[in-house]
Amino acid sequence: MAILDRFSVAGRSALVTGGASGLGLAYVEAMAEGGAAVTLSDIDLAGAEREAQRLRDAGYDVRAVALDVSDSDAVARVFDDHAKVFGGLDICFANAGIDTGAGFWNPEGHRNPDGQVDTYDPKRWDKSIAVNLSGMFYTISNAVRIMKQPGRANGRTGGAIIATASNAGLVTEPIVGLPYMPAKAGILHMVRALGLELAEFGIRINAIAPGPFVTNIGGGWLKKDPTVRAAWDAIVPLGSVAETEQMKPLALLLASDASDYMTGAHVVIDGGMMLGRFK
Repeated sequence: MAILDRFSVAGRSALVTGGASGLGLAYVEAMAEGGAAVTLSDIDLAGAEREAQRLRDAGYDVRAVALDVSDSDAVARVFDDHAKVFGGLDICFANAGIDTGAGFWNPEGHRNPDGQVDTYDPKRWDKSIAVNLSGMFYTISNAVRIMKQPGRANGRTGGAIIATASNAGLVTEPIVGLPYMPAKAGILHMVRALGLELAEFGIRINAIAPGPFVTNIGGGWLKKDPTVRAAWDAIVPLGSVAETEQMKPLALLLASDASDYMTGAHVVIDGGMMLGRFK
């Protein structure tokens, strides 16, 4: 097999959660452009349908469904429906997540009155954990359930699961809302544990730990405010915040046979942010 052929996902099916925008949409596009049939799921059904139609108009096989990943029954239904349509599941991007608001410190150098551990709204904590961590568990567990089923349409066994974590799960970020960090750290540890558990079944699971990308998270300020964008660009060792297009090659690597000897790993893609802010 030619080396570039190992990156092909043609003839496979993929399900992406949180796929209507940001990194999730980049994952959908990478899978569609690579030849996979894709279920684009998102709590924003209108956005999901709009992006799926755009990709279908470009000749790709993409369908849209509504999904709140904090609803375990809804997650199970979406995975069952995907398997019914495509005869199984080969690739899952467990990506959906939410912003948890400001951390205890803000970029202007002041403490946030509602971002301290003693002032943090417990309802915000509960919602963040429900979506960012429990939703990840529901997504992964249902992906595994489908991937273990015998008699899949394309005759493949096993599969690839890619979880979106964050470099904030590896280092502390005072401007990041408190529950976001332990949720993302929990994802990384879950991926390590499941890498061991699932290897026997030919199911690989790896995590992507992104740094700053231009998405809607954090209120979308990197898109909206050039001053905020310039401030972030100034502290990234490689010189700028990333665009979501820069995530696609890594997504294709982890979803394809090019990474068939990788499992339980986390891959940091942050422009060198974790190496130190020397600017």
